[in-house]
Amino acid sequence: MSNSNVVNPVTMKDLKSSDPRWCTGCGDYTILVGLRKFMVQNQIFRENTVNISGIGCSGRIPHYMNTYGIHSIHGRDIPIALGVALAKPELKLFIHSGDGDSLSIGGNHLLHGIKKNFNCVYLLFDNQIYGLTKSQTSPTTRQGLPTQSHPSGAMIEPINPISFALGAGASFVATTAEWMGTHFVETLDAAFKHPGFSFVHIAQRCPKFNPTAWNFQDSSWLTFLVDEKNGIAADQKAAPDSKTVPHSPCSYEDAITVSKDVPNVFGLVYQEEKPMYDKLVIDATKAQKQRSLDTLLDDYII
Repeated sequence: MSNSNVVNPVTMKDLKSSDPRWCTGCGDYTILVGLRKFMVQNQIFRENTVNISGIGCSGRIPHYMNTYGIHSIHGRDIPIALGVALAKPELKLFIHSGDGDSLSIGGNHLLHGIKKNFNCVYLLFDNQIYGLTKSQTSPTTRQGLPTQSHPSGAMIEPINPISFALGAGASFVATTAEWMGTHFVETLDAAFKHPGFSFVHIAQRCPKFNPTAWNFQDSSWLTFLVDEKNGIAADQKAAPDSKTVPHSPCSYEDAITVSKDVPNVFGLVYQEEKPMYDKLVIDATKAQKQRSLDTLLDDYII
């Protein structure tokens, strides 16, 4: 799925658009840089790529990537992306959505996007807060955390994004963290190579409005899921005190079990090849056009 051009290779500079405007220390910066690094490593050309986002801090990604891009409306990035996948299946499609954009107002579209399994890489930026609107409880906010909408603390347990994706029937589910650069890029690589809807959960820092969301300075709480044949390698350099556990991403039952340990586990949780809605629709449309042409020509049979 990658491209190569010996004369004019893709560079980091090629992928830079306007200067980012996020808070100091925001994890979106490292996600942006990681995405560019991934495209350079795989020589994915900007004219063959489209980045689509919803609303929120993550929604600015298309502005800062010098590719085709759509900054869509709140929670509606998936239906727009599906239209792109059907109209231009040759494009490399990346969808960017925050925990609120994806699991609240966009939850219905995420459910059906996963179920349709159309070809894309879906990146869920999880900072456990509504950051753009300055600290309201999001679907992944930890129970008890004081926010502007719940000053006494969030009242209910957060949604588990990995359990949500598995329950919806996702064909690819992985979880990573933006501050673990190597693991993040390798996760992108695995997701990109998978045919279908690749769901990637990203632990993301928000030092301005939720500084306690992820303890990135200590890695003793963190566990990597490893599998020599099919998994994503542990990033011991970024997380020297982390643990590793063997895990087969081919087992749905094992995936359900480890999903209960989210957000403390990172790696490839589950992977399975399934029929892709976009391919089914495109193939059916081609077949219908051929039948229509045959019917038209039948009138001229002598």
